[in-house]
Amino acid sequence: MPAAEATARPFRFATDDLPESQRELALQGLRERGLVPLEPLPGQVAHADITKHFLPGIGVLCGTLSGLRQDASSQNHDLADELFFAVNLSGHSAALQRQREASFKDGEAVVLSSADGGFCVVRPTPARFVGLRMSYKRLASLARRLDDCTMRVIPANTAPLQLLASYVGAIADMTRAMPAEISGVIAAHLYDLVALSLGPTEAAVAAAAGSLRAARLQAIKRDIATRLLEDPDLTVTAIAARHRVTPRYIHKLFERDGTTFTRFVLEQRLDHAYRRLRNTQLSARSISSIAYDVGFGDLSYFNRAFRRRYGATPSDIRWSRN
Repeated sequence: MPAAEATARPFRFATDDLPESQRELALQGLRERGLVPLEPLPGQVAHADITKHFLPGIGVLCGTLSGLRQDASSQNHDLADELFFAVNLSGHSAALQRQREASFKDGEAVVLSSADGGFCVVRPTPARFVGLRMSYKRLASLARRLDDCTMRVIPANTAPLQLLASYVGAIADMTRAMPAEISGVIAAHLYDLVALSLGPTEAAVAAAAGSLRAARLQAIKRDIATRLLEDPDLTVTAIAARHRVTPRYIHKLFERDGTTFTRFVLEQRLDHAYRRLRNTQLSARSISSIAYDVGFGDLSYFNRAFRRRYGATPSDIRWSRN
């Protein structure tokens, strides 16, 4: 694929977007199109809100399911070289295959192989999840004794698994198709993180260092974005303590990304201010109150920083929306 091309746009499906009378037919359409094999559970109210991303050599399915069973048929020869890595972010799920059952809950994961026969993942109650459809051969080159990992529950406190969940969370927020070179890098990171979660080969440990850094940086960025408005004095020391790393390590992560911790926090605050200034529902709020809301204590500094970032004053942005 030429570097200028992009991956397919993410596919999103939500039952709440449809009248109840059309939901079962829509689920059937997903199965027939080979997108997501979902079957309603008898006597349950089916609910789905999912997004599927198509990356080189890996499919990423994430969202929330309830009252549904997700099937993989052993008769589908296209699945012969594929593994499914299912992560339960919250809620409860059960994987069933050949009289075996693996129950996994908050933060836990399980590996399923279509080579071992058909299987299904049952989610009778709301479960927020991540599912990765991966190449067995590619993952086998990175993880030790991969065949021994199937139907084994991976504990929630496995550090690479935690980073994987956060990394996929950042991917889930993407709504546009990604350039091929970027999607390829992300796919490689996901393979590395899954291998590290399962038990990597010695060679894979060394090769996965970049993937670990990328995943940890994404986790830190998401944490900053979540806590930014709650803590106007957010410090690198506080973030480092939460992620059990040193402040210097965080500084190095941002330096590798071509920025700094301080600059990233500033840009996040300015972005929040920009969106609020463009929001017509906040027209009654003064510019100074918006600046204070997003963590600026000095209005002059806010105005200077805002103009440097956007090439316009906060007043210009507010009036330009009309």
